[in-house]
Amino acid sequence: MTHVFPVRVYYEDTDMGGIVYHANYLRYIERARSEWVRKLGNDQNAMREAGLVWVVRKIEAEYLAPARFEDDLTVLTEVVALSGVRLTMAQSVRRGETEIFRATVTAVCMNGEGRPVRLPAEIRALL
Repeated sequence: MTHVFPVRVYYEDTDMGGIVYHANYLRYIERARSEWVRKLGNDQNAMREAGLVWVVRKIEAEYLAPARFEDDLTVLTEVVALSGVRLTMAQSVRRGETEIFRATVTAVCMNGEGRPVRLPAEIRALL
């Protein structure tokens, strides 16, 4: 299942050349993951109250082409691997049919002491 999240490039997203600043792609894919998790039915506030939070462990990113002010983009998110403690997702930012950014993101759940823990069964069932 692929989650689709629309993004519009605003002036504040760009650098002096009118091109999306590189770090903003990480913000776009973070928003897409947050919306995807919400759509799945995972209540992150309830998780936090139970002493668990999602944490990004690793990101591998490739910048393929620039996005510019007022571009309409789409972020695609899909699960590529799931283990007892890790969730790995492929994320792609597209302008129309053209892929302009791609990333592989590995996330884990951590407890209140900052230690990784097994993904709760109810979360694994959602994925």
